[in-house]
Amino acid sequence: MNLKFKIASFCLMTATFSAQVKDTLAEKMMVYQLPNGGWGKHMSNKKEVDYKKKIDPKLLKIIKAGDNNLATIDNNATSKEINGLINAYSTTKNPAYLKAAEKGIEYLLSMQYENGGFPQYFPNSAIYRKQVTYNDNAMINVLTILYNISEGKEGFDAVSSQLKEKSKVALQKGIACVLKTQVLQNGKLSIWADQYNEVTLVPEKARAFEPMSLATGESVNIVKFLMLQPVTPEIEKSIRSAIQWFKESKIDGYTYNVSRESDKAIRTLSKKEGSAVWARFYDIPTNKPVFGDRDGSVKFNYEEVSEERRMGYSWYNEAGIKLIENEFPKWLKRNKLTQ
Repeated sequence: MNLKFKIASFCLMTATFSAQVKDTLAEKMMVYQLPNGGWGKHMSNKKEVDYKKKIDPKLLKIIKAGDNNLATIDNNATSKEINGLINAYSTTKNPAYLKAAEKGIEYLLSMQYENGGFPQYFPNSAIYRKQVTYNDNAMINVLTILYNISEGKEGFDAVSSQLKEKSKVALQKGIACVLKTQVLQNGKLSIWADQYNEVTLVPEKARAFEPMSLATGESVNIVKFLMLQPVTPEIEKSIRSAIQWFKESKIDGYTYNVSRESDKAIRTLSKKEGSAVWARFYDIPTNKPVFGDRDGSVKFNYEEVSEERRMGYSWYNEAGIKLIENEFPKWLKRNKLTQ
């Protein structure tokens, strides 16, 4: 047996072995993938999908029925699975995982609006599901995947060249949408709302307790995403404006703690010298913290929110601190920009 034949035989054996290697979580992700390539976010009991648990037979029955209306990017759905499958492929080289991930990427590309935005669900367009959605980082999770594909990062260099080219175009459209949707507040660029009308790109309300408003937590991640991009005058202005808004809108001398008592979350806003928080939502015209209740009412006083919503929703966060104190200075230094 000559050397060339031995090498060829070894390569064939290695490829065969790699194709048979399986990742338990990735196998379940493929089982739950919908016909259109996306994934839902809930088990049949309405709890978030947990791939460490056994296959849910009720959900499996729904998936086999081919209900594409379940497909969503909410709560990290679809993005989580695509990232998980790419990671599993990087480890095992099992081509089935790459194929499933690419089908998921095709789904993401198919749901993008011409204006560059992404709806929370697709094709389900009921109520607020068709809105361009930053809430819970939905659109930014998608754009991060498109960025990693375009740059060949995080294992996404394995994706087909055709998908890479499509992703590059979709990414630029998405960035343009992000810049376009930064809210003008009293003539100044501020931060971003949670969701927007899919046609007009005007901020809108979603659930009863999610009023039309600026959203701080999501905006932090939007800024961090923009910091990954090559600096253009538009992107630099966007980032600097958002940072300025965060500096001017922080609530000094407070901290927000979340603890658990049995199965119940206890959320408390308390005074703490040297700390700072931001409300989750800010009223667009007035820039005052705003709170929505289950009945659809909008309040400007946190204490007036019903106990169920006060304890069942995070109304404050400290996400802007690292952005201002760490991320922004690093971005300036990396790009040789002045303060």
